[in-house]
Amino acid sequence: MDIVGFDHVNLTVRDLDESTRWYGRLFRFAPVEEGVWEGVRWSILRSGEGRGSAMLCLYERPDYRPTDGDVLREMRLHGVRHFGLRIDDEAAWREILSKEGLEAEVMRWPHSTSWYVTDPTGYDIEVALWHEGRVTFGKESR
Repeated sequence: MDIVGFDHVNLTVRDLDESTRWYGRLFRFAPVEEGVWEGVRWSILRSGEGRGSAMLCLYERPDYRPTDGDVLREMRLHGVRHFGLRIDDEAAWREILSKEGLEAEVMRWPHSTSWYVTDPTGYDIEVALWHEGRVTFGKESR
């Protein structure tokens, strides 16, 4: 059985309202459900519709400490280093970066360009634009 899409990423965030606004402005994520579970505020955000949609499940944990891939490596811990979001409009993305005043590390890969940004809690996000609008590797691109 093949996977038809990546469903969601579950994240704890420092400030649920701030994170919801940030993901909404940058990636058009909007709340579709929210509540409180065991005293913790949570929200499910969705960007896109149908099979092409992506979701973030956010849980507000202001008392948690953030970490990143460098800390995981130094402590020899497994963990998610970053997650990636795919875009198809470079001009619109560059406009968002400028409007938000975000600095992004840009990496040019053989088949794509990626911008690395950090969200308000400290999560690293790779924003990927595949050349020619399609995901290709090695011999596939010839």
